[in-house]
Amino acid sequence: FGIAVEDVEKTVELIKAKGGTVTREPGPVKGGKSVIAFIEDPDGYKFELIERGPTPEPLCQVMLRVGDLDRAIKFYEKAFGMELLRRKDNPQYKYTIAMMGYGPEDKNAVLELTYNYGVKEYDKGNAYAQIAIGTDDVYKTAEVVRQNGGQITREPGPLPGISTKITACTDPDGWKSVFVDNLDFLKELEE
Repeated sequence: FGIAVEDVEKTVELIKAKGGTVTREPGPVKGGKSVIAFIEDPDGYKFELIERGPTPEPLCQVMLRVGDLDRAIKFYEKAFGMELLRRKDNPQYKYTIAMMGYGPEDKNAVLELTYNYGVKEYDKGNAYAQIAIGTDDVYKTAEVVRQNGGQITREPGPLPGISTKITACTDPDGWKSVFVDNLDFLKELEE
């Protein structure tokens, strides 16, 4: 995942001063101009700092590695209703990215789909990870996900004890997502 910060170098210095681990020093991304750095948390999970101006969404992106970029783009457009915000091929570094989302990158969290040339499968590791997205109808969402090649891993319906309706799925690459009913979730937050 990526966290937006206004000054990557300054943030890295603060992290180092507090004993944090930096696994990639600040600098431009390969084949681009965005300034990034990679940090490791105490459990060994890495995340990216991305230099951006002020943003309402500091958690600005989640990156998923995919085995077939065109298939992944089509899935997230059709099944999740996202739009392709931009696509950039970096042949000198042997990867292509596609930024998917529900609005502009500087104002919304986005999904970065990364295809590394020739790699069709990725080890998911042992961490528990899934993306959560709000929806107005978990039942319709589950059907659309099914129709577009996703696998439903939790049938739509209320969670025991709190009544918030959810459905969970995996995409064609096996990445997990959960859809949460917008109105139910707002009611849950009010309680």
